Order: sequence, then structure tokens, then C-alpha cells
Amino acid sequence: MFNRFFGQKPQEDPKRDENTESVPEQRFNFLSRTKQLFSRVSNVIKQSDTISDTLWDDLEEELLAADVGPSTSAWLIERLRQRATDEHMRTSSQVQRALREELVTLLGKPAPLRFSNQSPLTVILIIGVNGSGKTTSIAKLAYRLTREGHHVTLAAADTFRAAAIDQLKEWGNRIDVPVISQNPGSDPAAVVYDAIQAAQNRGSDVLIVDTAGRLHTKHNLMEELKKMSKVIQKFIADGPHELLVVIDATTGQNALLQARKFAEDIGLTGVIITKLDSTAKGGFAFAVADDLGVPIKFIGTGEKVENLAPFEPQSFVAALFAQD
Repeated sequence: MFNRFFGQKPQEDPKRDENTESVPEQRFNFLSRTKQLFSRVSNVIKQSDTISDTLWDDLEEELLAADVGPSTSAWLIERLRQRATDEHMRTSSQVQRALREELVTLLGKPAPLRFSNQSPLTVILIIGVNGSGKTTSIAKLAYRLTREGHHVTLAAADTFRAAAIDQLKEWGNRIDVPVISQNPGSDPAAVVYDAIQAAQNRGSDVLIVDTAGRLHTKHNLMEELKKMSKVIQKFIADGPHELLVVIDATTGQNALLQARKFAEDIGLTGVIITKLDSTAKGGFAFAVADDLGVPIKFIGTGEKVENLAPFEPQSFVAALFAQD
């Protein structure tokens, strides 16, 4: 139901806010902790006199330390082994270059937000467990989209917690974006119904929906999302256009298990990774891309509202090895 692919709506002369920074512009500060671990990955390769089993074992150990994950690390090592044989590698620089290429390939191509090609209104659903940075990411995304010339409305469909509604309203006031809400405990689908009508009446072209941040083991959340989807499709046949899960990088592989359950049960179109600036284990991004099979759309690069960057795989990998 949720896994639909739509073309990106063309934007005419989009505005670019001077504070809205991309990965290349911020890579030397928000990835500083992760770069320390990836420098160890580089050193293992550089200090190896021969391309041997010892090199592969040591390299896999450092990838695991950077939170790339067991299965992803094993896959990378196997790929490098095969390439070393096929390409008759003799030097550490050849291995280093191959590793970078495989990491970029693993992350896939840049994946911008998908906008409806059938309706003036694009609907984006955001899910994630409590504490992942979900509501803050919604505010950052809304802020970014408004700076690009979009007219955004927010829907407070996380009615399970009164604090979630209040938090989204506070963010809405700060970034001057309207928030549609009802009382705590209300039917989330009813909030979405009101929000779609309000967004259409206001002339908004993007509606971002905050959903309950319960753990993936809660059956009710899955049913709520299905019900919200049905409501959306009554108004907009090709909606929802994005279903993004927010993952906290500081929780590493545990967060990946939660996201995998979301992906299996309801389908995802992309990922937002938060708090990459607060962890040394940014290699987690590779495990996310490999395990979930959906693109990383955005990454959180700091605490400010402008600190949300479109994910650019090639720039991300270049940043990790910037001091090589």
C-alpha cells in the first residue's frame, strides 16, 4: 500500500537559505567523531604490507567498531576480496579506492523527496519510536521545504501523547508553519482528515504528518497507519507519497531492528537518520542502507532547525576519508 514511487515535482527557481547546509559544507564538523573511527579503517589498509587474510580480518574488525554491522561488514569484505583477485590488486591505495567505491555503491544514489504528480498536495508520513528525534526532524524538514518555496502544513496525528501535540505546535510557532491538531486521544485518522482539508484550503502543497511514536511491537500503530492511508487516498489517490522512518544513530543496531520491523509490516520509502553529530559510529548509515533496502533521504547534522541535510552518498563517504 505504501511502497509507491512517484516522480519529483519540478521546482521553479527554488530558494536556498544561506543556513540550510548540504553534506559537503558541514562534513568537517558534524562527522568529526565518526571520522576518527574511519581513520582507523584507513590506517589498517595503509599499514598493511601485503593484501592478506590478516588485512581482511583487521579491516572487518574496524568496520564493526564503526557500527557498520556484522552482515554489512562481512559483505564488504567479501566484495573487496573478490575485487582484489579480479583486479590483481597489489597496493594499499588500490584497496582503499575499492573500499570507497563499494561504500558509495552500498548507499545508492541520492534520493530526493517524491512529490505527487497527480495532486497539488503531497502527503508525507513520519514514523519512529519515542526519543528518536521524530518531531524535531519534522520541524527541520518543514523549515527546509519552506525555504525551498513550498507551502507546508503539519498534522499532529501523534494523539497518544499530549506532549507530542504541544511539542509540534511549539515548533510550528517557531518556524511559522500551521499545525492542525485535535485533543489528546483523538482518532489520528480524523486529524489527518482535518489536516488535508485545511492544507487544501490554505493552498499548501506539502502536508507532513506526525504519527505516534510507539514501539514497533505495538499492533495499534500499524493499524493507525493503514487507516490514515485510506483517509489520504479518499482525497489524493496516489498518496501517501512518502513514508519515512526516523532513526537515532546513537542507538545503532538496536534502532535498525526497530526500523526493520516497520519496513516489514508497513513498507517504507526512506529514512531520516538523526544525531549523526552526536556519535562516533556513523558507519551505522551503511547498515541502514544495506538492511532496509530503502534510501536515506536526510540526515540530522546538529541541533538547530536548519541542521537537516539531504543525504548525498558520495559526499558522505568522501567526508569519512577526508584526511586520507
